[in-house]
Amino acid sequence: MPYSKDSKRGTDARPPEFYMKKALNEAKKAYKAGEVPVGAVVVSGGEVIASAHNTVEKIGSVLGHAEIQAIKKAEKKVGGWRLSDCDIYVTLEPCPMCAGAIVNSRIKNLYYGASDDKACSKNIFESEGYNHKVNCFSGIMKDECLSVIKDFFAERRSEKLK
Repeated sequence: MPYSKDSKRGTDARPPEFYMKKALNEAKKAYKAGEVPVGAVVVSGGEVIASAHNTVEKIGSVLGHAEIQAIKKAEKKVGGWRLSDCDIYVTLEPCPMCAGAIVNSRIKNLYYGASDDKACSKNIFESEGYNHKVNCFSGIMKDECLSVIKDFFAERRSEKLK
């Protein structure tokens, strides 16, 4: 669901843009490291308990997605896999793997910036087959999130032409 100022806020009174800026900082770290620039933060009770960015190339594993890494850090922080009192903020719409991890970790709210038509994660979040429903809000700082992705791939294309 597209986010609006009237949308229900997460587990804290701060606006989603406050946390999305932190996720964008993570995305910029990924960019500098040559990774696809996606960042994620997990929030509980108004506190960022985990932050991560893509590290797929660095660790040589598809499990290096920002969301997976942030969820793993959050699980460690709370001492278990259930993150039912948590929200996650991601700069790009999660892929199916990350969407499944978000659902299965029982995260309450997902806020993401840019949509990804290839992600198909809406099918996972809207499925009636799961015993947990994640509230999804899209479009938070969409232009800023999209800009980082577009700049990264434009730079990559220009490098290939050289």
